Amino acid sequence: MKIRISWPTGHVTATLDDTPTATALLAALPLQATAHTWGEEVYFDTGLAPALETDARQVVEPGTVAFWTEGNALALPYGPTPISRGGESRLASPCNVLGRIDGDPRALATVRSGGPIHVRKV
Repeated sequence: MKIRISWPTGHVTATLDDTPTATALLAALPLQATAHTWGEEVYFDTGLAPALETDARQVVEPGTVAFWTEGNALALPYGPTPISRGGESRLASPCNVLGRIDGDPRALATVRSGGPIHVRKV
């Protein structure tokens, strides 16, 4: 299952795993939201409210596609956040892991907080 995440200055594709949250996200696509940044993470509201899954994690690899259940948001870390220790990608709280960005996740560095972001199926 692949999705495309795009914003005015770029885009990435991501491959999603077969998880309950990924299935819910795919069913809600396409969606448009306002992007927010937190350190080297992009996140945005999806309007979805899935439950926290048993394998949720707070520290993930850069490029992980995660769902922050406390904020009903997709979280896309590409480097350290304000609460990271060292170079890790530490999310605000444990998040459902949905998949991985294809290619270099640092493309997300061009997303501007307050700008539009779109997600659709590929």
